[in-house]
Amino acid sequence: MRRAEGLGYRAVYVDGDVSQIPSLGDTDVLDGWTVTTALLACTESIEIGSIRLVNHWHPARLAQAVATLERIAPGRLRFLISIGGQQGDRRFGLEVPPARDRVDWLDETLAAVRALWRGEEVTSRGRFFELRGARVRPVLPAGRPRVAVAGRGTQLLKVVAAHADEWDINLPPIRRRVEAATADLARACRELGRAPSSISRTMWVFTRPWGDTNDAALRAEFRRLNPWHQQIPDEELPEAMVTGSPARCRERLAEIAERFDLELPVADLSGLDHDAAQRALDALAPGAEAELESRFDPAT
Repeated sequence: MRRAEGLGYRAVYVDGDVSQIPSLGDTDVLDGWTVTTALLACTESIEIGSIRLVNHWHPARLAQAVATLERIAPGRLRFLISIGGQQGDRRFGLEVPPARDRVDWLDETLAAVRALWRGEEVTSRGRFFELRGARVRPVLPAGRPRVAVAGRGTQLLKVVAAHADEWDINLPPIRRRVEAATADLARACRELGRAPSSISRTMWVFTRPWGDTNDAALRAEFRRLNPWHQQIPDEELPEAMVTGSPARCRERLAEIAERFDLELPVADLSGLDHDAAQRALDALAPGAEAELESRFDPAT
């Protein structure tokens, strides 16, 4: 993480709430909140993010945990939340209701969390939790943390319109798919009288420097690590992934950021081992020079 900070990256995301994805097999899965806290403590300026899932948290506990990190590392936590949906979560005794219910759960949670961050005393008897005069201290400064909601479906985008400062576009960078979701969000914003432009955007992009989109093994890796994108047909995978020389990867990430008006394109390096991830970080770093390509090219 210190290496990424030294290379000039603005933010790094790590694994989020424990969610057992069957395709990962017996891979170690670290608790995302613990890792996030540790990384914020051992860095100085880089922002750290990891996703929170509503079925893993009580809203008052979540609000307090976030407020605590804001006190420890002001302005450096990237707060990202969504509905999850891995059936493996049942192994932890966690509920995994139907998607529509989880969307309503997220809506209810974010309304309570924002009120708690404002220092309000919150009483709520909703469908998914109950609060009885709950308060959280410290009270957070206005505008912090920014709330990012990951999603793509019509109902979830209504929650983005209602609560989010940032839309994490839970789609690969496939133009027709992102444009359809963007139109859905714009409609939801209009219904609330909100300007879509008031919501910034991020997107995770499966990125493999020196990779080849025609490589069957790489395509299989994309599907294994992104089971939520199983609906993407093979013919769309070249558009869904960023591969090639590091220079070409940096160029494509910049193109994607411009095309979809992203505040932050996130190079998704999940699944890489330590050494491969380090080579990719060095090669993709802001301002990386051409010599990095020959220095770290596995073929040299």
